[in-house]
Amino acid sequence: MERVCILYPCYFSTGLKRSEGRRVPAGRVVMNPTVDDIGAALKRCGYTTYRTEEKHHPAHWFKREGRVVVECTTPKGDLIQKVAGALEVRQ
Repeated sequence: MERVCILYPCYFSTGLKRSEGRRVPAGRVVMNPTVDDIGAALKRCGYTTYRTEEKHHPAHWFKREGRVVVECTTPKGDLIQKVAGALEVRQ
């Protein structure tokens, strides 16, 4: 069953604590991730059905970083870890 998962750049950001919205371990974060970086990471992971939106994370409404909406069958936590691994390649 396809469903959507929403990914925000703050999930992968080195400048945030877990309590501030980061969703990956400190060893897997990247500096200033963007929705374009997340899109490229999704392509490296084999996901082709996604879109970017100009919406923001509710806790970080003032940053206006955008978000990526992905159609996936895996749990969101697994998707976040896959994307984090693909983002590490970018650095």
